[in-house]
Amino acid sequence: MADPATADPSRPTPLAARAPGPDLARGLMLLFIALANTHYFLRGPSVLGGYPRGGSGVDAAVVWFISTFVDGRAFPMFGALFGYGIARIADRQRERGPRAVRRLLWRRGLVLVAVGFAHAVLLYAGDILAAYGVLLLVGAWAVRWRDRWLLAVALLFFVLTALPGGASSTVGTDPPDVAMLPPDVLTMIAARARTSLYVALLGPLGFVCPFLIGVWAGRRRVLEQPELHLTALRVAASAGIGAAVLGAQPIALVLSGVAAAPARPLLESLGSLHDATGTLGGLGYAAALALVAVRLRARTPGPVLLAITAAGQRSMTCYLAQSVVWALVFTPFLLDLSGTLTVAATALLAAGTWLITVVLADRMRRAGHRGPFEVLVRRVTYR
Repeated sequence: MADPATADPSRPTPLAARAPGPDLARGLMLLFIALANTHYFLRGPSVLGGYPRGGSGVDAAVVWFISTFVDGRAFPMFGALFGYGIARIADRQRERGPRAVRRLLWRRGLVLVAVGFAHAVLLYAGDILAAYGVLLLVGAWAVRWRDRWLLAVALLFFVLTALPGGASSTVGTDPPDVAMLPPDVLTMIAARARTSLYVALLGPLGFVCPFLIGVWAGRRRVLEQPELHLTALRVAASAGIGAAVLGAQPIALVLSGVAAAPARPLLESLGSLHDATGTLGGLGYAAALALVAVRLRARTPGPVLLAITAAGQRSMTCYLAQSVVWALVFTPFLLDLSGTLTVAATALLAAGTWLITVVLADRMRRAGHRGPFEVLVRRVTYR
């Protein structure tokens, strides 16, 4: 592997010089992103939004799996990886001075906002790219914070989002609205424009904690040099994933129909527990995949790992490609299958879509091409 230190710091890191750990994590977690996004399109009576009641035993098992291992767990991991990548960019550009680094990061944030807004209006109302962009516009200052400030503010936002009703994304009883399932194009544009602004402005609050933890870890190159942090990574992986699994059970059992839904105040508290432990789980996933990368480093990666890593290197392109499928399948004036598919069928759709994006990413890798949206972001960021 090429040494990143020898690359031109004024340009993005070549693909051959990138550490495999973060990209492998992104590639695998894109599957979880697909599983997390698709069930919210489903119509039908539900205790909590996105999981219609009365399905088969297979549906109940899928609901339990997604609510235990996916919902509220994959996005924090991406938030941490986003912060990690920003820290590495800032470190690589540090010789240009703090003001130049901030301007570079602001350009990156603005292009994320622009792409995210277009994505939200045209394809998927639940876009997170714009939220990441807004977070970066503010977080560009955080790359120069002292470690204790990074960790203190991360802890503060973790506590705030853990409060009942604070920033819980789990508890919601409303069916898919017109922003998710618009009846026509004009309604789609109007409703999604409003929704995207709301998500872009409030969404960053839920990502501040993992983002700052990612910046802290990026300074230490934890995912690029995991062999130097094995004990910390093992503790983070076991504690984080363990807390996420245990903390998810009250909500997961209600969603899967095993337990009856409690009164609303208790339900909100359980939803906050689900979300708070999900943040820990996202960090645990990142640590676990870094440990996997240590084992894989000693051997030549096979075609499957290379393909998944290629998807991680083109994560924005793959993420946006997923939304093309969701728009085609669920939009009422297209295929309109939101009232037809079951939770299990939607999970299969998500897994199949992820597999297709992995294959396409691998073909781009073999041809020596970056993803088109990665090229766009880098051209704007590095001019």
